Amino acid sequence: MLNIAEIKNGIVIDHIKAGQGIRIFNWLGLGKAPYPVAFVVNASSDRMGRKDLIKIDNTITINFDILGLIDPDITVNIIENEAVTEKIKLKLPRRVEDILICKNPRCITSTEKYIPHIFHLDNPEQGTYRCEYCDEVRSAEDFR
Repeated sequence: MLNIAEIKNGIVIDHIKAGQGIRIFNWLGLGKAPYPVAFVVNASSDRMGRKDLIKIDNTITINFDILGLIDPDITVNIIENEAVTEKIKLKLPRRVEDILICKNPRCITSTEKYIPHIFHLDNPEQGTYRCEYCDEVRSAEDFR
């Protein structure tokens, strides 16, 4: 059994699909973190079979929209004084800005570079988003 020390104040990102944890680890820049970070790959899970897990012994700001796009089934546990004070179940965000990029060459975002790329959740079951300006459909998978 793998044993990783408890953290006093920080974040545990749990229920990451096996193999996706490295994307989150790199996106958060945890390889250069000046505080303890535990990154577990392919841990046994009753619910998922296998999962990745990241324990951060520090309080950091995380964009939950991007984390939800990477894996909407993630659970984020906020730890204070060695106890879980909040459990955040992620989901696909309803609206994303400058995360997905519109690929339609006729979209205004292709010619006007100052306009943000805004997408709205179109179909939660399929994980598709629709461009606010031209109705181009993109998949959350395009970000992953």
